Amino acid sequence: MGESVAEATITNWLKKVGEHIAADEAVLEIATDKVDSEVPSEVSGILSEILFKENDVVQVGQTIAYIETEGGVVVDAPSEATTAANDDITTIEKKVDAAREAVAAPVDFSASEKFFSPLVKNIAKEEGITLAELEALSGTGKDGRVTKTDILEYVKEKSQNPNAKLQTAPATGNQQPTTQNTQPATAQKAAPVSVNGQDEVVEMDRMRKLISGYMVQSVQTSAHVQSFIEIDVTNIVKWRDKVKAAFEKREGEKLTFTPIFMEAVAKALKDYPGMNISVDGEYIIKKKNINLGMAAALPNGNLIVPVIKNADQLNLVGMAKAVNDLGNRAKAGKLKPDDTQGGTYTVTNVGTFGSVFGTPIINQPQVGILALGAIRKVPAVIETPEGDFIGIRQKMFLSHSYDHRVVDGALGGSFVKRVAEYLEAFDPNRDY
Repeated sequence: MGESVAEATITNWLKKVGEHIAADEAVLEIATDKVDSEVPSEVSGILSEILFKENDVVQVGQTIAYIETEGGVVVDAPSEATTAANDDITTIEKKVDAAREAVAAPVDFSASEKFFSPLVKNIAKEEGITLAELEALSGTGKDGRVTKTDILEYVKEKSQNPNAKLQTAPATGNQQPTTQNTQPATAQKAAPVSVNGQDEVVEMDRMRKLISGYMVQSVQTSAHVQSFIEIDVTNIVKWRDKVKAAFEKREGEKLTFTPIFMEAVAKALKDYPGMNISVDGEYIIKKKNINLGMAAALPNGNLIVPVIKNADQLNLVGMAKAVNDLGNRAKAGKLKPDDTQGGTYTVTNVGTFGSVFGTPIINQPQVGILALGAIRKVPAVIETPEGDFIGIRQKMFLSHSYDHRVVDGALGGSFVKRVAEYLEAFDPNRDY
């Protein structure tokens, strides 16, 4: 799943025990914080045992199921004593599971306005922790989020002392103590109801809830400021029209404008490494590699940001192949968890939807994101040695959002200007 992915949630088993599985056939679907993906079987055989249920959180490296292959290893039959012991254990486990189900009814954590990770939610459900308890828990994570360690410590403390009061975040400044902890918990928010009976009420899917949380967190975290610049891309449009057929015939790839823009952004990041950073609290992390995120559409209409690793080391052909590969796999829902990790700067193409420019939200913990506007034919003043005249040119806007906590206007403006300079200086006679 990639070095940066430590765990995933099982969302759906595509195969049942006893069913035959072909090599490379998808067995189950999993979800991380950023991407949903399928897990294929490495062998052909019969699914003999499933070790984790749907919605269970599994660590990378854990065995999740057994597949019985032809000519499999023959093991000694268990002794009668071992069989009896296993039966006793199974009986006890069933009683424990039944007791848990009887005591702790499923809790709808989506009713909370706070953001909780899938891992924290699953631990809360398994341990019978209510929504009120979870919301009142003081988190040590970023922006007060409840981490895995926080909830496990609470579970341990609760098991040792069931009558202990929940520790909430301490008051700051000159606030006076209140009886907040002794008040009854606020009732969960009920699902909205259509007043006139004609409106349709639809709950957000899992991905949209995650996107919603990320966007709100980003706006609350970063001081967003924008710089806009209009550029002339006439030479790029003419060059692409001239070579795109030959490019596709030779390389087997379509040549879009995106890899051309990505190439310019990667060059500008090398010139201005102050944009290729991330923020962790009061610390700035200077990134060695230039990994460009590109916003792409998923089959359900949601957006995701796969990452082109070491983009500055790719030529135009390599960049085109990387862009097309990630874009096609995003549309087909075939992205892997590691495909969305490690980005250092993001580019989004709002021109695809006809927008002239936009004000994109920063992809945390990065400090900048560039929006590419639609390319339009417009009348423009053209300067020549013989004088100025009006002509038709292909132009577009670049919209640069950056984090004013660590990026000042001089750096943010200079960076987008450098991208514009690379694009306007594009050689119409270059090879690809």
